[in-house]
Amino acid sequence: MKIQNFKVGATGMDRFFGPLEAQVMNILWDMDHPMTIKEVLASLQTTKTLSFNTIMTVMNRLVEKGALTKTGESRSFHYEPSESREQFLNNQSRELTHELMEEFGSLAVNHMVDVLEEVDPQLIRALEDKIKQWKKET
Repeated sequence: MKIQNFKVGATGMDRFFGPLEAQVMNILWDMDHPMTIKEVLASLQTTKTLSFNTIMTVMNRLVEKGALTKTGESRSFHYEPSESREQFLNNQSRELTHELMEEFGSLAVNHMVDVLEEVDPQLIRALEDKIKQWKKET
């Protein structure tokens, strides 16, 4: 599944999904079992009252995007994430990194190394270890 609209200024799952979509995905990931629309609706923590139809529309759009799978029959559909949260984040970060490298090449690498030092100096050591491992394998 490839997210089409990555939002740079957002945080968490809102970078990949709309706010309500992100809430739905987080509920399903946290529960770790298939859920009905009613169950998801009951689990939502919002200040607004949301209708069954709104949640049904959001969940069916997530199915269309490939983020959820839908099983069952008409009145008892169950939804679950098509991949775990960890798999999703791994796949999305890999795709984003690939696109940055493809489009910006050495600029992206230079900026990533600069940011590694700012964010966590241990990430530089992890990068060095990865490069050493890669050199041994080639």
